[in-house]
Amino acid sequence: MVALNAKASQEFVPVQEIRDGIVMLRDGGLRAILMASSVNFALKSEDNQMAIIAQFQGFLNTLDFSIQIVVESRRFDIAPYLALLEERYTGQKNELLKIQTREYIGFVKQFTEQVNIMNKTFFVVVPYTPAILEVGSGAGGIGATIRKNLPGWRREGGGGGRSFEEHRAQLEQRVSVVDQGLARCGVRVAQLGTEEMVELFYKLFNPGETEHAVTNA
Repeated sequence: MVALNAKASQEFVPVQEIRDGIVMLRDGGLRAILMASSVNFALKSEDNQMAIIAQFQGFLNTLDFSIQIVVESRRFDIAPYLALLEERYTGQKNELLKIQTREYIGFVKQFTEQVNIMNKTFFVVVPYTPAILEVGSGAGGIGATIRKNLPGWRREGGGGGRSFEEHRAQLEQRVSVVDQGLARCGVRVAQLGTEEMVELFYKLFNPGETEHAVTNA
């Protein structure tokens, strides 16, 4: 029998820490997460559709860094709505309305059993990876190399706050660019805070405790 070394699930998660609404990765990268609104593109006129496409194309062309757009699909929980209807049914005095409410409850139950109603949430992940400048001497003289993917805030100043704040400022500038660019497309965004990020990651890594979630990148 071959013994397998059990590893904690945390070892497979690249997140080192979440500080002040910023995700700090183990490799030194920073991430901001924006929740984005949706646009009912199909209901727009053809001219409006073309304008939105042109604005989104222009937004992508202005970026000099990569972003990640994530769509989270989660089965919509209809139970609270059915419970509300049951309360209305119980308190209804008009017999005709009471019959119609019962028929409507039956219709909703049957419809949701046949069709999966999904609730979609849109996120935009904005990255920033600090570059560490190291100066050394060698056979060719003094040279400088830039090394990325290093936890700069832990290397500089003994994990001091100033380095983190400087990197955070750079990330916030990128967030502002994304915010303004998407606003021109009719999309509103809101940056997640620390508690909201913790809740989001918990739901993503523990989908069985609520409703099964499907995430598409």
